[in-house]
Amino acid sequence: MATDLHTLLDRPWDILILGSGAAALSTALSALTSTSPPPSVLLLDKAPPEWAGGNGYFTAAAYRTAHPGLSGLLPIVSNVPSDLEDKIDLAPYTEDDFLGDLERVTGGRSDEKLGKAVVGASWETVKWLKEVGKVDWQLSFRRQAYEVEGRFVFWGGLCLTVPDGGKGLVKGLRERVEHLGGVIVHGVAGRELVTDAKGSVVGVKVEIVGDGERKQVQAGSVVMCAGGFEANRDLRGEWMGEGWKAAHVRGTPHNTGDMLIASRKLGAKLVGDFSGSGCHSTAWDADSPADGGDREKTNEFTKSGYPLGIMVNVKGERFVDEGVDLRNYTYAKFGRAILEQPEGVAWQIWDQQGVAYLRKEEYRDEIVRKVWADSIDELAVKLVKDGLQDSTQLTETVKKFNDCIEAFGKEKPDVQLNPSVRDGLSTQSSTKRLELAKSNWAIPIKQGPFLAVKVTSGVTFTFGGLEIDPEDAIVLNEDGSKIEGLHCAGEMVGGLFYGNYPGGSGLTAGAVFGQRAGRVAAERAART
Repeated sequence: MATDLHTLLDRPWDILILGSGAAALSTALSALTSTSPPPSVLLLDKAPPEWAGGNGYFTAAAYRTAHPGLSGLLPIVSNVPSDLEDKIDLAPYTEDDFLGDLERVTGGRSDEKLGKAVVGASWETVKWLKEVGKVDWQLSFRRQAYEVEGRFVFWGGLCLTVPDGGKGLVKGLRERVEHLGGVIVHGVAGRELVTDAKGSVVGVKVEIVGDGERKQVQAGSVVMCAGGFEANRDLRGEWMGEGWKAAHVRGTPHNTGDMLIASRKLGAKLVGDFSGSGCHSTAWDADSPADGGDREKTNEFTKSGYPLGIMVNVKGERFVDEGVDLRNYTYAKFGRAILEQPEGVAWQIWDQQGVAYLRKEEYRDEIVRKVWADSIDELAVKLVKDGLQDSTQLTETVKKFNDCIEAFGKEKPDVQLNPSVRDGLSTQSSTKRLELAKSNWAIPIKQGPFLAVKVTSGVTFTFGGLEIDPEDAIVLNEDGSKIEGLHCAGEMVGGLFYGNYPGGSGLTAGAVFGQRAGRVAAERAART
């Protein structure tokens, strides 16, 4: 092993950050800009350099934030020319809106203090990332707006992204951190937290990946941004249920829960959703790699076009209300619904009207295997070769679906399709209704050729994690006391999400708590 690596690990650091994803980089950015002179900051990641960026690399880089509307957003975004400004409908998204969405999708179980901390700091954090992190914010026209009568209508409380998604986000933040003096080292795994006689964390025992050499890195503060346990098949089975062993891993294969286990051994309190609903999981390409994401295709294996079609299981039956809410509030839980079906797979099906709304980055020919047919009967026969067990039931499912939409149309002809809002276009009328409704965007599947895409469950990150004080992101003991010198941010934090989450709020939470952890750790270094 190179001498320079040993030199880096042998010297003391003011701040040691475990991880290299968006939360870790936000923490480092905060630490390096909070005091003068700045502290010494080392980031360690057990992943090799080619897997840098954690799960943030695999995201669409969407940040959910409270904001004052289009006029307030225009000064921080770079992709809205002046002649386009008056063609955009983008209403304010208040803190009450954000908190309401968080409470609604988590069934009221989200920790109130954590939620208020994230929401209350979201807008200032986004502006801080622009000013200090040099993040190139853009309006997310492709993912979060529909063109309606010549206007771009944004929907779902989500509007910000960066060029090239997670790849661009991680690249930009990493370059900024290194420019400010942060040191990033790969191939070194955290194994055990080190404390002094008072119980304060003063370092980490690490292992150099590949040769197994162990060393102890001394640090004034340790900030854990090492991700959850979604890439650990055995822990998923133990903590979430055996069925979760079959899920595909959407992102990095290196989030295996090592530091959660190390923290528990220290006496840190685990909180949040460790149940079978305790993760972000989406409709994911059934042909994707099972144990980790693809660094080139990243988020393109997501298959989120279901609101304009239907999803059926191997029995040919629908199993969710595809239109129960806007995609931003359902995609993170529908992966679980797919996994719970026989064989853990499903098919998304559309006619030509629905196909027109599918995003190219998710459904282009180069990225997904498609099954086409000129009739539903023909499609059913083809899907039998792909694992469908009952072609007759699929045909009957589509027929009943179409009949109920026709009845609704006769009863309420003024209700028209509008994918940017909950339009009320439903399968439920006074004369005909389905046992499992489609509550919005119910358009008939009649206009061929018809398309089917096979999906499974892709687990993104786990919801259970460590309890922190939201003001400074310090990790808490089982008795509620603070573990001095130990902070946590990103997907290791527990208690914020339960069963579901509002799209884009994970990256925001990582930035909010990362900024606080970095600032407090830098101030501790300045004092000592």
